[in-house]
Amino acid sequence: MNKHELIVAAAAAAEMTQNDVEKALKALVDVTVAEVAKKGSVKLIGFGTFEARERAARTGKNPQTGKDIKIAAATVPVFKAGKAFKDAVNVKPAKKKAAKKKK
Repeated sequence: MNKHELIVAAAAAAEMTQNDVEKALKALVDVTVAEVAKKGSVKLIGFGTFEARERAARTGKNPQTGKDIKIAAATVPVFKAGKAFKDAVNVKPAKKKAAKKKK
């Protein structure tokens, strides 16, 4: 699903105009990015948490030459899915009971 498809689906589900949903989505993304950029976090209970994490400097290998290269430390955005989100995605099909064969 791309951004436009998300806006159309959310507008139908919320019975709102696509323009209003697009404005709300843009505001949500902008506020989330600004907060995470300040090294804060945005917690949406049941959905997940957006936060910034520090990644230490490390040594890697250039795959073409095999030489060691230094990779600088960085701050990276991370999303951790909440329990309700994980449970919704990890729905397991009902197990079928194996039929016992009679001899």
